[in-house]
Amino acid sequence: MAISTVDMECSVDSRLVIAGGTIMNAAAGSVFLALGRMSARTSPRLKYFLWLSMTVNLFMAAGYFAFSGIGGFGDWALFIRGLGPQWVWRIGLTIFGAVAYMLAVRLSLLELRPLIGGDKKQRFLRAVRLSRLPYFAGGVLACVAGSLNPHGMILIALSAAASTFGGASGLLWMSPWLLGRIPFSSDLSSDAEPMPIRRSWPWIVSAFVLALAFVAVLGPGARFPQGAGH
Repeated sequence: MAISTVDMECSVDSRLVIAGGTIMNAAAGSVFLALGRMSARTSPRLKYFLWLSMTVNLFMAAGYFAFSGIGGFGDWALFIRGLGPQWVWRIGLTIFGAVAYMLAVRLSLLELRPLIGGDKKQRFLRAVRLSRLPYFAGGVLACVAGSLNPHGMILIALSAAASTFGGASGLLWMSPWLLGRIPFSSDLSSDAEPMPIRRSWPWIVSAFVLALAFVAVLGPGARFPQGAGH
């Protein structure tokens, strides 16, 4: 068994394994959602970390359905292989993924409210700052790590870039919802003052160390020995 930032090899071939990545993204997003709601207003950095972790995981989970439906490749394209007319399944995947993604965007903005406050203009500007920087940072980091994979550069475009710049694209375009440009967005307002997020060197250093480990370990890939009898 081997796992890298762009690929996973497994000796077991089943639909459950194929769906495993999306299932784990959805499960992780749900856990981070629960933890974010339990976190106190006195811990704005932790709440922001949990919000961002929830958002990215839910975006990845929802976006993969649409990605496979539109492109005809990826995990969910493999999952539906042999189940019937492929064009029907692909349309279904695309529609389901698009709807799920919109719901994930809405949930993300609802959970972001404690960090951006109630002033309409200021909450939009704060949302832009809190969402766009991690979007580009995460995308670049994934591509750097993906460039070290042993399976060729094509996986950078198909996996690393697509899953981060594409899958997390909601971080780029969701902020205008806060301006009321999308129907049913009136309840995205908040009366509370925004939680201030100040610079923290322990968080910065921890992120830097984890980023280095991510590139050094999962970039070229980590291999795990098979158990006895396999």
